[in-house]
Amino acid sequence: MSQTALPPPKPRQPGLHRKVAGKVLPEPLRARIGAISWRDMAVTVGPFVLVCIVLFGAAIWFLNPAPPRVITISSGPEGSVFDRNAERYRQILARNGIKLVIQPSEGSLENLSRLSDPNSKVDVAFVVDGVSPEAGRDGLVSLGSISRQPIFMFYRGEQSPRTLTAFENKRVAIGRIGSAARVLATDLFKANGIEHGHNAQLRGLEADDAVDDLLVGQIDAIFLTGDSARLDTIRKLMFVPDVHLLDLEQADAYTRRFSYLSKLRLPMGAVDLAQNIPANDTSLLATNVELVARESLHPALSDLLIDAAREVHGRRGLMQEAGEFPKAQAGDFPLSADADRYYKYGKGFFYRNLPFWLASLLDRIVIVLLPIAVLLIPALRILPWLYRWRIHSRIYPWYGALMALERGLMNHPRGEDRSALSARLDEIEQAVNKLNVPLAFIDQLYVLREHIAFVRARLAERPEAEAPEPA
Repeated sequence: MSQTALPPPKPRQPGLHRKVAGKVLPEPLRARIGAISWRDMAVTVGPFVLVCIVLFGAAIWFLNPAPPRVITISSGPEGSVFDRNAERYRQILARNGIKLVIQPSEGSLENLSRLSDPNSKVDVAFVVDGVSPEAGRDGLVSLGSISRQPIFMFYRGEQSPRTLTAFENKRVAIGRIGSAARVLATDLFKANGIEHGHNAQLRGLEADDAVDDLLVGQIDAIFLTGDSARLDTIRKLMFVPDVHLLDLEQADAYTRRFSYLSKLRLPMGAVDLAQNIPANDTSLLATNVELVARESLHPALSDLLIDAAREVHGRRGLMQEAGEFPKAQAGDFPLSADADRYYKYGKGFFYRNLPFWLASLLDRIVIVLLPIAVLLIPALRILPWLYRWRIHSRIYPWYGALMALERGLMNHPRGEDRSALSARLDEIEQAVNKLNVPLAFIDQLYVLREHIAFVRARLAERPEAEAPEPA
């Protein structure tokens, strides 16, 4: 028995309905289902991210700008210790891409004047404690003490005075006018009741001229500190038979009265071991040198300057131990918060492990990011609610359409009205089937389809007016 080949089924044209057993049925479910709706996520999170970027950029730009690449230091007279130290600072800062401009000066007083002048471009300077007036300290902070300047006082004669009162009615060279040595000497002599023109001759001579006058007997004593107390000058005077170094018996009392002074001990034989010079331990006074900056100095530059100070001033010397300087000891100026943090905790993680420019950038990002995060974290709680609201806004409007259609059924429509309601229900179902709903909300889509089926079942019921009469 031959079998007749069946023709291939005709492809069904896409449309809103399909026929089965003579009945028109809606298209099968064609909703697109994904784990997450990236479009809704972008619309929800996008504005929030944009606001964060704007706030973050504005904060970095206005609140914590990048450190300047050029800073200026006021040093001291050309060839002085301050000038040589500034040159070493310049070489160290250049390793990190920072240019240090050096402005020579007459010393601590001019350095302080430049720092206090708002029109001056000086950012940092060397200042000796004890020479700055109270009025000139506003807006300035200390990055720490970087060195110690001993005070040497040599005198001629056979007697061995132990106090400064012994120089009453004497001729004493205390340094040129405007020098830190002269300011210190004037304060110390004044504390002992000795004043120029009253009961002593306090002369303003340069160090070399003062040494020559002392050697020939034209003056009785000489006050040396800082650049005037060079090692070769000290050795020269120590080897002169008639010239002696003052062993200050009241050194402890001076340190109590003058906060910027400290006591030093020059060990026996420290100048010359072979000839045992000095022959005994000698008590001296010393004043600290501070690295002073403006309050506006960038924190990153503060760290770099203290790093440079450690490399320059941290070595062992005649009057200091290795690693003693710099240290968090403030004298005339308050210690800056950045310097205090550095001395307690050292450099930050970024600055220890990354290049300066990158560490500076990341450090500013972290500093700015934390406050912004504190403000924006509460706002993050709104984002999930907004995301859910966007998904629900695609599902819930169809319930309104179903309710309107169901109210139409309450009027018991017939004929064309009933066909119109059926067509409208098909449109609703078709639109719902094409909804793009994330997987987490698929249960709500199925509930909506069940409700559509419920309304369709009610629509399929024949109204009583159309029901056939019983036989």
